[in-house]
Amino acid sequence: MHDIRAIRENPAAFDAALARRGDDAMSSSLLELDEARRAKILAAETAQAEQNKAAKAIGAAKAKGDEAEFERLRAEVSAKKAEVAAMQTEAKELDAKLTDQLARIANLPADDVPQGEDEDDNVEVNRWGTPREFSFAPKEHFEIPAVAAAMDFETAVKTSGSRFVNLTKGVARIHRALAQFMLDTHVDKNGLTETQTPVLVRDEAMYGTDKLPKFGDDSYQTTNGWWLIPTSEVTLTYSVAGDILDEADLPRRMTAHTACFRSEAGSAGKDTSGMLRQHQFEKVEMVSVTHPDNSDDEQKRMLRCAEDLLEQLGIPYRTVVLCTGDMGFGARRTYDIEAWLPGQDTYREISSVSTTGDFQARRMNARFKPADGGKPQFVHTLNGSGLAVGRCLIAVLENGQNEDGTVTLPEVLAPYMGGKTTLQLDGTLG
Repeated sequence: MHDIRAIRENPAAFDAALARRGDDAMSSSLLELDEARRAKILAAETAQAEQNKAAKAIGAAKAKGDEAEFERLRAEVSAKKAEVAAMQTEAKELDAKLTDQLARIANLPADDVPQGEDEDDNVEVNRWGTPREFSFAPKEHFEIPAVAAAMDFETAVKTSGSRFVNLTKGVARIHRALAQFMLDTHVDKNGLTETQTPVLVRDEAMYGTDKLPKFGDDSYQTTNGWWLIPTSEVTLTYSVAGDILDEADLPRRMTAHTACFRSEAGSAGKDTSGMLRQHQFEKVEMVSVTHPDNSDDEQKRMLRCAEDLLEQLGIPYRTVVLCTGDMGFGARRTYDIEAWLPGQDTYREISSVSTTGDFQARRMNARFKPADGGKPQFVHTLNGSGLAVGRCLIAVLENGQNEDGTVTLPEVLAPYMGGKTTLQLDGTLG
């Protein structure tokens, strides 16, 4: 959500920031609507004052026995009352229209975000690990014999349709182990607070985290109005909605492992093979609520938390900062971590770490009380995948595949799998 006062103060800067995203200038139409709204509010307040003045005069006329003046004033008060009510209704309608328009405008990019049109203009900022050289042609995850024995797409299609999968035997356990490893690392090493959240939320939570009104088609809604979360960013971030936190309580760092649901609207024909792009998947999410002065440093901290997981797993990756044309709607700056997938011979996104500034906080009215006793200010919110469990599973399976069709698993996962380190040809662990 944008601050209309900031747009009033510097409309040219607002339009210039939108232009960096490739969006049209909007300050003129927004300020025109804002002026009409403020004019209607002023007119209503003026009429209300006139109504109050006439109401006071009624008593004086009654006391003087001036019946004609009494009736005239009573009629004036009645007319003013109706006029005020009509103006207030119009002001509310204009305010709602302005709020809706502001809610549909993407966040403004930070000054240091590179200019660009699409993913080809993203800028690499870090690379770790050297992709393994195979003595054979590496397969995609679903083609590896040991994986195919425990990754069941046919049954999932029978029960749910396309873009679903049943994981069984050793693959199911590796998936579970990855999520547990991520959570334990975030809690024990990174100092995040683990939270088990609902996966069904109300409109307000989706709106407050910028998923509504613009992106309703990207999520699933139940017949009684709940939304299935696209990520626990929604529940974790919205947990501070309407709150005024003490500055001493910042930053607030949280993590959750949940099922996530996305309709994948607009992605027809993309990544249809395997489990790279699913309607239902699992993520371990990181969310931070911070003081505005610390949000940039907090984003770097969250990025390192995610990168460290891949390093412990021995998965080569690269980190890119997204250009203005590739950033998500609510992001002010986003770093993507892309894991190396030898089966595709390319890097694929496994985590996005974004700062939204006060964009979400304004929608949620989430603030903090400065330690010096000043006026409450909006917090900054950040979110990041730490990591997408299914995509991490793919990376582990593809990077660990062997010529005989088995998979050698990262040693760091052994404590979560009874000490076993191999996915065997029959899909069990050994």
